[in-house]
Amino acid sequence: MFVILKSYSLLYVGVNMSKSMVVMQPQPVMVSRDSDQWGSGICDCCNDVPECCFAYWCLPCFTCIKAKKYGECLCLPLLDFCGIVPPITMSIRVSMRQRYGIKGDMCNDCLLATFCRACVWCQMSREMKARDLQITLVGARNL
Repeated sequence: MFVILKSYSLLYVGVNMSKSMVVMQPQPVMVSRDSDQWGSGICDCCNDVPECCFAYWCLPCFTCIKAKKYGECLCLPLLDFCGIVPPITMSIRVSMRQRYGIKGDMCNDCLLATFCRACVWCQMSREMKARDLQITLVGARNL
């Protein structure tokens, strides 16, 4: 019993004797090599025909699945069908542009979300697949 207590006290003394003070911890850095443009055009449905067919035949199911994959509430896109301008489609598109660093403006997002809703969701689906980043911490040490 005495040996165990003695080793703990040595460990405790060793920690207290440290003279260096950590002021700021290193922060993880996410490096992206992707473009600042959409990976595919709004009408590039031939790039992923099964996804576009699914969106065409059952847009509510498709949007709910894609919203969940993006990290939003599963039923959130169902609120789009209450008005002229689909606020959920537009806000997720704007959020995706900001998350991935894609250039664009809200006016263009509003027009596309209003008149090409299925195409917008297909484009966002292709973008999520293309930019499915594995997060790597730069400068991280295994502890």
